Amino acid sequence: MKIRSAVVGVGHLGRFHAQKHKMVEGVELVGVCDLHEEQVRKVANELGVQAFFKPEDLIGKVDAVTIAASTPAHFALVELFLKNKIHVLVEKPIASTSKEAEHLCALAEKNGLKFQVGHVERFNPAFQSAREKITKPLFIECHRLAPFKVRSVEVDVVLDLMIHDLDVVLALMNSEPTSVSAVGTPVLTKKLDIVNARVEFESGAVANLTASRVSQNSQRKFRVFQPSQYLSIDFQAGEVNLLTKTGEWGEGHAGGNFADLPIPLEHEQFSLEKGDALLEETKSFMEAIREEKAVQVSGRDGLRALTLAERIIDNALSRL
Repeated sequence: MKIRSAVVGVGHLGRFHAQKHKMVEGVELVGVCDLHEEQVRKVANELGVQAFFKPEDLIGKVDAVTIAASTPAHFALVELFLKNKIHVLVEKPIASTSKEAEHLCALAEKNGLKFQVGHVERFNPAFQSAREKITKPLFIECHRLAPFKVRSVEVDVVLDLMIHDLDVVLALMNSEPTSVSAVGTPVLTKKLDIVNARVEFESGAVANLTASRVSQNSQRKFRVFQPSQYLSIDFQAGEVNLLTKTGEWGEGHAGGNFADLPIPLEHEQFSLEKGDALLEETKSFMEAIREEKAVQVSGRDGLRALTLAERIIDNALSRL
């Protein structure tokens, strides 16, 4: 079955989404849509597809869309396509508020549609390689830092950057958040540009997350501590390091200098090809439509991440 698709919002990120649609077998990119005529014509010409200036004009012409417009536009666009029985992949965050997100999830479920959220780190080869090794996380530490860019300044850094890690943390924790403590501040914009949050879970596990869009260098690091193991993921470099305790230090030692004893640790390192997470995300969405199976990152997953993000933002703002 040929899936007719379109991408709505073809700015910096949306253009890449459109390129991925063209690369997926069994998908026909019908066109691209954007309110900015010059940009949409440029991308349409580049990909050899039709330019659309109103999302309503796509109704009846496509089976699935990717929405990569700005966050404030997500709700109206997703609702439009879901109401018209069109499958939707929307960039993160799912919507501006959890109330909006709940409405969209319910609408997708009512209409029996695939509704996926673009939490792309789920498709990062480094995360996929490490995920099966994470069985009982007790403490997770995340750092996601980036230089300032004009894009996405209409939302706080929590919705811009940290939400990637919130989704990954929630995917790993078989437990619900119980408490949130956060501190943050605007630096270059009127929104929070740097935030640190501590999230405690019912299981007793803790996650400590830092996100900044006013850093000099980029960093996307994720560390997990669990019984007898420490695992680190560098999302940017595609590297995974795993330290596993293999015995008791000093076990069977009759005396002498403990400093001379080997530390009973096994070190595994994986350096993976970075791959193309955005392409894999798009393939996964189209596969879910074609094979009538669940999407890997559902609207409910996006809602869960957004709800936690709201709690963090509210807590950080209460301290200013």
